[in-house]
Amino acid sequence: MASYWRSLRSRSATQAFIIFTICLSVIQSLVNDADNCDKLRLGQYLCKEPKIDDATQEPENCKDRLALVECLPAPNITCRLSNGTAFKFSGEEVGFNKSIPCRNVSGYSYKVAVALSLFLGWIGADRFYLGYPALGLLKFCTVGFCGIGSLVDFMLISMQVDPSETTQQIYRIVLCKSPSLLWICHNSFQT
Repeated sequence: MASYWRSLRSRSATQAFIIFTICLSVIQSLVNDADNCDKLRLGQYLCKEPKIDDATQEPENCKDRLALVECLPAPNITCRLSNGTAFKFSGEEVGFNKSIPCRNVSGYSYKVAVALSLFLGWIGADRFYLGYPALGLLKFCTVGFCGIGSLVDFMLISMQVDPSETTQQIYRIVLCKSPSLLWICHNSFQT
């Protein structure tokens, strides 16, 4: 009976040692293996607000519909920088840049475009200003599609929706359904 208890104690000690070793290796791998800084979870970093251009109402560094903002990891967070070195942050250093989407950025003044759309949209002044002369001429010839096109354009410009895609799709649907306006549809839109 005594040998049975000794073998049971020996097995228990071996199992406890194995569990202890596994737990220790997991803890060491979690402590030593820092993830990339751009893989941090929400709450582990804080991103700065982008600098907004007053004229376009978009971030100043917007390019290809994306802008970069600087993000600061929280104090005592350790993560790997883009060059591969692990760094422990104090909350004041920039750890990575995060991309945020931008809307339509054409370099034109947002305020002027909205004002033109509101007051002179029925003659197409807003589209001429934004660099879409075919749409401007179309609105001029149809008196802003009897006001409906002016209203649609005002909403799209106010929401800063890209007019080269959305407006042309809306106008194409309206114009290309009418046989009498088919020539405008054919001449105004490139398919």
